[in-house]
Amino acid sequence: MKKILLAVLVSALGLSFQPAMAQQESAALVPLPSLDDFSKGKDGWAFGLGLGVEYETAYEGSDEFGFELQPAGAVQWRSGDNIFYFAGEAFGWRGLRDDVWLLEALVGFEEGREEGDSDEGWLDGLGEQEEGFQLVLQARRALTNDWRYWLVSRVVTGGDGNLGLFGVGRRFGDQNDGSGHEVNVVAVFHDSEYANNGFGINQVQAAASGLNATTLSGGLRSVGIDYSFRHNLNENWQTYAEALFEYYSSEVRKSPIARSDYEAEVGIGFIYIF
Repeated sequence: MKKILLAVLVSALGLSFQPAMAQQESAALVPLPSLDDFSKGKDGWAFGLGLGVEYETAYEGSDEFGFELQPAGAVQWRSGDNIFYFAGEAFGWRGLRDDVWLLEALVGFEEGREEGDSDEGWLDGLGEQEEGFQLVLQARRALTNDWRYWLVSRVVTGGDGNLGLFGVGRRFGDQNDGSGHEVNVVAVFHDSEYANNGFGINQVQAAASGLNATTLSGGLRSVGIDYSFRHNLNENWQTYAEALFEYYSSEVRKSPIARSDYEAEVGIGFIYIF
């Protein structure tokens, strides 16, 4: 897909910079580019502040795309093999156990969907979804001692049902400071409540929108691939890129809300590490 290719091109450009931070100078909790770690291998407070731009679908199932500025970075506290962090609308913890288990728990704020999210009016009559908090639990199990390959699982739960993710990942590069490239291939499942919150249409919504009433069952939601890149330009400046492609299951694609068979996004940005 063009958007993932764009992120790969961005990462290739990033590799043209000469590394300004020696590998032995800092060790991330785990050497994965998808995870912020501003501690430089030291216990105590760490701060990163930056800005990125994303090109993404307007809402789940949308065929409309747009650019959006996103803050980047986090406030972190590291103590040995544990990092507590506050990043934007999420507060969480991640910890390394036996050098092969990475466990993570966070509470994050989820923005609801609004009718105005569609410039073309495809959401008119469906009403607005409430904002709320979600609990996210994640575990990664390294298959090699250098975190070259791993298994990943994630559970998202809240007031709108439950979602689960299972997959495998691979890291490229030999850095231990969290820079480099990373790819994950995953399968995503949701229960009926989560599925209908995103893609279902009840009788009231059908009457107001003119769309067919739609009820989904739980099961496979999608298969997807995500890509992460991170590069240290110097001791303080860091650049990153990320891309996501998610292809919906046949049941999701039948929903009138799913005007596209897939969801995609690509983003790039810079972070200053204090």
